[in-house]
Amino acid sequence: MKSITIKGQKRESVGKKATKAVRDAGFVPCVIYGGDQPVHFSADERAFKGLVYTPNAHTVVVELEGGKKIDCILQDIQFHPVSDKILHIDFFQLDDNKEIVMEVPVKVTGKSPGVMAGGVLRLNQRRLKVKALPKHLPDFVEANISPLEMGNKLYVTKIATDNFKLMHPENTVVCQVRISRAAMKAAQEAAKAEKAAGKKK
Repeated sequence: MKSITIKGQKRESVGKKATKAVRDAGFVPCVIYGGDQPVHFSADERAFKGLVYTPNAHTVVVELEGGKKIDCILQDIQFHPVSDKILHIDFFQLDDNKEIVMEVPVKVTGKSPGVMAGGVLRLNQRRLKVKALPKHLPDFVEANISPLEMGNKLYVTKIATDNFKLMHPENTVVCQVRISRAAMKAAQEAAKAEKAAGKKK
């Protein structure tokens, strides 16, 4: 999985006043959990654009002053209800030997006979939860729609997994090919024509 580096400054004071001062200066207060002690730091709000405002999934390297680097993933983010500014971010520290659960995007591949026949592809799940060691976290989960005829569904059990597990019930539908209104109308008209032709005989 691709990684994004965010340069941060450690925060010694984490009270309300100090947090407000951090935000007023255009920085985001953050904390990293999962290590021996929580690590409080702040980083320039602009540094999070490539992490937060993207459909892609990334791991994060937080680089603190003194050259200390911590590998982690974004766990939780709080936005201002009106301005949508980032208020706070929680990260979780990665351990090379411990599996982690993370949401990654679904990438559709292949050509569906059902879509080619006029059906409409509906993506039910745009992201899926995977569980894997950090080194095996995929950039995306591939949904191959090649077998899907009109009216078929692709279940999570049909998704190829390589060194990771999907954390969803077996009946979870990833995508489906629905009969379009035009195709349905054409089928109805064909059935009417067939019926009329049968009466003439």
